[in-house]
Amino acid sequence: MEKRTRFALVGAGVISTSHAKAITPNPRAELVAVCDVDKDKAQKLADTYDIPAVYQDFEQMLKRDDIDVVNICLPSGMHADFTVAAAQAGKHVLCEKPLDITKEKMDLMISETRKRGVKLGVIYQRRTFPAAIATRNAIREGKLGTMVLGDAYLKYYRSPEYYKSAGWRGTWALDGGGALMNQGVHGIDLIQWMMGDIHSVFAHSKALVRDIEVEDTAVAVVKYKSGAFGVIQGTTSVYPGQETRFEVHGERGSIIFGDSGFKQWKVMDSDETAPQVEGTASASSDPRNISANGHFILVDDMIQAIMDDRDPMVTGEEARKAVSVILAIYESAREGKEVVIG
Repeated sequence: MEKRTRFALVGAGVISTSHAKAITPNPRAELVAVCDVDKDKAQKLADTYDIPAVYQDFEQMLKRDDIDVVNICLPSGMHADFTVAAAQAGKHVLCEKPLDITKEKMDLMISETRKRGVKLGVIYQRRTFPAAIATRNAIREGKLGTMVLGDAYLKYYRSPEYYKSAGWRGTWALDGGGALMNQGVHGIDLIQWMMGDIHSVFAHSKALVRDIEVEDTAVAVVKYKSGAFGVIQGTTSVYPGQETRFEVHGERGSIIFGDSGFKQWKVMDSDETAPQVEGTASASSDPRNISANGHFILVDDMIQAIMDDRDPMVTGEEARKAVSVILAIYESAREGKEVVIG
């Protein structure tokens, strides 16, 4: 029997269940430990998913020689510290989005894992969705001609109680931002993955209705390196939350899709229709609706990356891009000027 890759979780909050659901059914994986400063939360997760070992001390857990991969399921601003510690212990890392919340921390994560010869994979599960893959392929194959517009509409609802449910939510120090950094980062990653990298942004960003220090609403006009333009709208303050929606337009065609599937697939001088794809559960109003399917694919890809000694599907360098766009949006909103992505 093929040797199983052994995983450990650090952080037993809401998102840890998606990781546990992705690891436990995989015949090539084994979930051997979970760590959280709140031992009761860690124990509850362990009881639910039959995880044999529970820790409060991360350094103690890292001393185990039967851990191959550490999954980082912590508040965003803590990702770098725990990734670096895991890398220094010789463990591969699969990190929840965003990579971290500052350029300096992200660069440290990338450099440390590269230096230590361990893999750094990041959870951007929307890249695994069939509609997104088909759209990206159509753009790359030139079916839509020269690209003109690439828009992302990321309209979530998160209640006041959501922000009060954990002390780190809605803070600059640990959340790194609001509607964009926590929820919208997935869509920002996806639109630039499909359209190509973003060159610059001009934005407005503010807490319009929620009593939080970060934004609950933001809009940005973007310019892609290809020369195309676009719009990003991100919020957690509209009720009800809307289906996440992506619209890409070229001189020869348009594709529009959302969580439930394709809305339009039209190519000039062609009767080609949209591929048949299944929709996915929307988490626009409830984060507990996040499907574990994308996590399963990224966990399995990490296993294969270790076996083949290659990069994971979403590397630290790739994951850095969406956060850099968000940081530029925040800077543009503060300074009232166009900001080129650094």
